[in-house]
Amino acid sequence: MEVKKHYATGRRKTSVARVWLWPGEGNVVVNRQPMADYFTLESWRADIAKPFEVTSTAGKFDVFSTVKGGGITGQRGALRHGIARALQQVDGSYRAALKKAGLLTRDPRMKERKKYGQPGARKRFQFSKR
Repeated sequence: MEVKKHYATGRRKTSVARVWLWPGEGNVVVNRQPMADYFTLESWRADIAKPFEVTSTAGKFDVFSTVKGGGITGQRGALRHGIARALQQVDGSYRAALKKAGLLTRDPRMKERKKYGQPGARKRFQFSKR
């Protein structure tokens, strides 16, 4: 009997996470490393595990993911988004709980671009009247 794998893509800022989910013991692998090695802070790991808590599926699925781009904050947000989308594929009844917790919505906030004639996105050079 072949195990059914579910695939989803999660995004946040400039990070993209490709997530594969299948029934298992709750192991999470990120870029071929255990999650505890890749995301060193406990609060980061708790943030990533939130989709499992919301759907009461903690320890029931194994996760394999590859994360590219951005920094650690964007990557953990992308991974959380990908896990939530994959759980939605596993069972459609999880959608309501995931949606209510705001885990299926892609965070649209991006870095604002630098504008010409100034040093940054919002910062201005000092104004001189004379």
